[in-house]
Amino acid sequence: MKAKSFKPEEYFVEKEPYYEPIGKEIEVFEAAYNNQLPVLLKGPTGCGKTRFMEYMSWRIKCPLITVSCHDDLTASDLVGRYLVTGGETVWVDGPLARAVRAGSICYLDEIVEARKDTTVVIHPLCDDRRVLPMEKLGELLEAPPEFCMAISYNPGYQSVLKDLKQSTRQRFVALEFDYPDAAVEQKIVEKETGVDSETAKQLVKFAQMTRNLKGGGLDEGASTRLLVHAAKLMVQGVAPVTACASSISQALTDDTEMLIAVNELSSSVF
Repeated sequence: MKAKSFKPEEYFVEKEPYYEPIGKEIEVFEAAYNNQLPVLLKGPTGCGKTRFMEYMSWRIKCPLITVSCHDDLTASDLVGRYLVTGGETVWVDGPLARAVRAGSICYLDEIVEARKDTTVVIHPLCDDRRVLPMEKLGELLEAPPEFCMAISYNPGYQSVLKDLKQSTRQRFVALEFDYPDAAVEQKIVEKETGVDSETAKQLVKFAQMTRNLKGGGLDEGASTRLLVHAAKLMVQGVAPVTACASSISQALTDDTEMLIAVNELSSSVF
């Protein structure tokens, strides 16, 4: 049996990602990283949590291994398993084990989407032990100082079935994210897309209108990510109302009446 090779250099973020700070999140993350504390990012969809992790990976020069969590994610998916390849049995590390061995950041995106028995696997890495039990190998991996455990979730989607347990939550330093204020969000849209300032300003105004409908017909308002999508279409010559309908309204809801209402909002702005 032999382990499949892993190249941590493939996970370095080589080019500085564009990121606009909205508070003290950069200095808090750096302080947590320097003290080997795990980090929890919480905030609505599309507000910049993943971009922040990419930026911090680049800033502290530490590889970033990202896992998008889902209902079928098992502990073996994270830790690793034996596979038969070319007639021989090969142990293949999962992303969590790879991150521990390489001293990387392991980022579990939308952690509440994973099965609850899976999230328990990270507990020994998120306290003073900083170890990963590899039961199938009979091995106990000790995390080097460079390793960082980071997770994210959207509190707006919390329910009895999809909530972050206190036994998990209280292991982390928490950073709360939200959509930036209008001026910063306008700057982000301009920088990301090259759209003119007046159009970016109108897009942000439209987004704020949709966010006011959260809980009044919409589960979430338009995210900064959706504004960037719409602006990119506009830069390519798509009419603003059409771009908003395709990139924002249709992404927010399938309800016919709400679609009409949101499209009317965009028509009033553009």
